[in-house]
Amino acid sequence: MHELGIVFYIIRDVKEAAEANHVDHVSGVVMNIGEVSTVVPEYLTDCWRWAADKEELLKGCELKVCTIPAVSFCEDCRQEYETVRYGRTCPHCHGENTYLLRGNEVEIKEIEVPDCPL
Repeated sequence: MHELGIVFYIIRDVKEAAEANHVDHVSGVVMNIGEVSTVVPEYLTDCWRWAADKEELLKGCELKVCTIPAVSFCEDCRQEYETVRYGRTCPHCHGENTYLLRGNEVEIKEIEVPDCPL
């Protein structure tokens, strides 16, 4: 389960961003997780809950996951297609001269902080 290691990197990056922006509490973290990234969102959120609550900055912080669909590009016919459905073979021309455009991401999209009282 590499999700726990990923959670530790997310926490490190969120703590660095919070410190740089003088934030004392983070209420949410939104992640972009690619459909073929090998990260299991349910495992990631389970690990997050365990690890985040150990950090004062992140107590109660919610991890939200946005799934990025995997899309490949065919160099032969210049078309994009769904990677998971068709694999490496282009459904348009049946060529195999293809590569992944997106869908392998594991990145922090947003860090949410509570509204500041006036």
